[in-house]
Amino acid sequence: MKILVLNSGSSSLKFQLFEIKEKEDVLIKGIADGIGLKDSFILYELKNKKRKIRKKIKNHKIALKNVLDIILANDIISSLNEIKAIGHRAVHGGEDFKEPVLVDDKVIKKMKELSSLAPLHNPANLTGIRVCKELLPDIKQVAVFDTGFHGNMPEKAFIYGVPYNYYKKYRIRRYGFHGTSHKYISRKAAEILNRDYKKLKIITCHLGNGSSIAAIKNGKSIDTSMGFTPLEGVVMGTRSGDIDPSIILFLMKKEKLSLKEIDNLLNKKSGLFGISGISPDVRVLWANEKKGNKRASLTLDILCYKVAKYIGAYIAAMNGVDVIVFTAGIGENAFYARERILKHFRYLGLKIDKTKNKNNEIIITAKDSKVMAMVIQTNEELQIARETFRVVRSR
Repeated sequence: MKILVLNSGSSSLKFQLFEIKEKEDVLIKGIADGIGLKDSFILYELKNKKRKIRKKIKNHKIALKNVLDIILANDIISSLNEIKAIGHRAVHGGEDFKEPVLVDDKVIKKMKELSSLAPLHNPANLTGIRVCKELLPDIKQVAVFDTGFHGNMPEKAFIYGVPYNYYKKYRIRRYGFHGTSHKYISRKAAEILNRDYKKLKIITCHLGNGSSIAAIKNGKSIDTSMGFTPLEGVVMGTRSGDIDPSIILFLMKKEKLSLKEIDNLLNKKSGLFGISGISPDVRVLWANEKKGNKRASLTLDILCYKVAKYIGAYIAAMNGVDVIVFTAGIGENAFYARERILKHFRYLGLKIDKTKNKNNEIIITAKDSKVMAMVIQTNEELQIARETFRVVRSR
């Protein structure tokens, strides 16, 4: 079955075309970027060769038309009818969508209602769905939600300490994000270790410009660091992560900031960038640390300490841990960060193998380590394709 996976952003359209048979093959992948902007382009990879086409892309409809033309022009398929399903990354499913769903008018209406919870993402995701409905009306569409994997967390993990009627009235609760990534890498870890996924205690660390930690017990997410929005949790590239809520009121009063300005401050000017005053990129911070920059060093220490605190909390929540998995840009590549994080768990008998860790190998702990640590490259697009395949096949 050929499945087109789309991730529609406000000015971008990421795409991958999969063929799922006995194997799961990527036929083509790429991005249409700068949609509606001056310097728009399409970058795609086919048979390990990359090509970039600069052209004016006025809107998402034109972007998808161009993508489909590229697919046909390269003889990947002879007809668009060969595409049997389209899987969409959808950020916020609220409490309505805990599993991937076949898209219909009711789903579109509900996703629109949920846009207030994800104003930067759900409208863009809906744009992708509507464009596909217009250009490819006969192809089934499936929405796979970032929040879905965390949808069955227990109440004690998702209810906040505000009046309960606000949960009932506005559904203010912890939702969690990066669920597709957490699901993929936790399952992949069990597969690599040849262990029963439903009998493992796994902590997954999706560490990138946006970061989240998840506690996965017996195949289910029981807690995660991001909350009502992606702002909560560990310190991130430009997001503050956890802070005392009173800081918001204090700064608004002292700095005379509007709601829009404080939102911008916490989401785009804080985190690693705000602390260091240098960059949100850990590679830049590490380079500056090696040159003796103390704030860069402090910033990296804060990041690693915050991640370690969440891991420690989730070990307590699950009454133990079998494996800690790192993924995404920082998680997959920053060996120096992983080493600083994992040193906190020597008391558990976790022994890091510094050579394996520095080489970004899959298993980075010693053979006699009582707790395993792994580095797994995430593949959210493949997970979306798998979920789409499952939904379509069940109909």
